[in-house]
Amino acid sequence: MTAPAPPTSWLIVNPASGSNTAKSTETLQAALAERGFRLGRTIAFPDDPLPDIATLEAAGVELVIVYTGDGTVNAAINALAGWSGAVLVLPGGTMNLLAKRLHRELAPEQILDIVAGGGARRGRPLCVRCDAGLALAGLLVGPGTCWSRVRESMRNLAIAEVASEAIGAIRHSATGPFVLAPDNALAREGGYPLVELTPGEHGLQADGYYAEAAIEYAAQTWAVLRRRFREGPHDRLGIADAITLASIDGSALACLIDGEPAECPSPFTFTVAPCGVDLLATAHDL
Repeated sequence: MTAPAPPTSWLIVNPASGSNTAKSTETLQAALAERGFRLGRTIAFPDDPLPDIATLEAAGVELVIVYTGDGTVNAAINALAGWSGAVLVLPGGTMNLLAKRLHRELAPEQILDIVAGGGARRGRPLCVRCDAGLALAGLLVGPGTCWSRVRESMRNLAIAEVASEAIGAIRHSATGPFVLAPDNALAREGGYPLVELTPGEHGLQADGYYAEAAIEYAAQTWAVLRRRFREGPHDRLGIADAITLASIDGSALACLIDGEPAECPSPFTFTVAPCGVDLLATAHDL
């Protein structure tokens, strides 16, 4: 019996992402060819536009492989909501939040081996929905998210700006409008400088991060850049289908959606919703 032909695939890369270089893209293209993937086109975002459903259907594409940072992953996947094909996310950025959710710590070549061998599962994992978009891996809320600006300066090698922005980020994290969870009996009355909302198979997990002194704010919010803030003191607020958050002064809620800055009105009820397109996973949900 003849094995079915592998699906026609398109690859999305982003030269500005943490792991993307001309060499890494060539290596990945070779790895795809070695494993029998039929690669029809490589899209270098942002010079090339992200594909839409009509473009993919016209080209007969059944699988989109995304090897970029989290922001481009989020944009590419949300643009394909309603598509009948599937998306394979590979770790091609700095944090690789969604790739870790789908594949844990596997390297791209290991993921491709599993997919080529028929060991991946296709599905639509739950995400966090808000007015500003759909967070596929996680959403941060609160003044502590201001550290994303420091991260961008570091990415752009704007060293002169990093120090001044870091000082401002420490101050804003400690004195900015804290985030309340008014309907949650476990939440602190004074709120939190940072609330993390993590989607998973059972719903939305909420954790409130706090600090007791200025030096702890500096250490904890700096850790946001490295995704290591989970090591700091926090309250587990539970798992639910929805949670309402509000800023202590009624101002807009500063957010990071899969690492990209956004805003939501205050108060706002964050909910879970399935991803709009099938994703390939090689590991249990985190």
